[in-house]
Amino acid sequence: MVIQLINKLSNWFIPIFLLAVFLHGSYKKIPLYDTFIEGAREGFNLAVKLLPYVVGIYVAVSLFENSGAMDILLYPFRPVLKFLGVPEEVIPLMVVRPLSGPAALGITANLIEKYGPDSYIGRLASVIDGSTDTTLYILAVYFASVGVKNPRYSLPVGLTSDIAGFVTALLVCQIIFS
Repeated sequence: MVIQLINKLSNWFIPIFLLAVFLHGSYKKIPLYDTFIEGAREGFNLAVKLLPYVVGIYVAVSLFENSGAMDILLYPFRPVLKFLGVPEEVIPLMVVRPLSGPAALGITANLIEKYGPDSYIGRLASVIDGSTDTTLYILAVYFASVGVKNPRYSLPVGLTSDIAGFVTALLVCQIIFS
């Protein structure tokens, strides 16, 4: 009963939120259409500015996977990862996830298609994809778009959080799904 109520309310959340934004903007006498057009223009300009970085990341990830470089890079780590219970199939996801969200999502989709959504590999891939971030993509694209020249500790902190996400995803999936 409660779950049904929550499901019905969740269907109305976004329309109610948009109505609240519209009403608030009207109350504050903000020119809503002009503001929307200005935001859309800025979004389009940002997309055009970021496009070369996105294409570069896609090309790099594709070359890395298709050239066999990923297999060579991962070969020394396979015994350790096998000992830790990391399925070999999700290792490319762990490498690609900090580079590109869409590429990682593609790997996750392939794993789910091949092994099924309820398999251990499918679930682990989903949890990894949802609990980590595209650290290098963020550094390359977002920092470049706002002109950050010295990211300082962003890379070590971001990669550490990715590793923590991988380890936590592995532990949670081993506890819940094994």
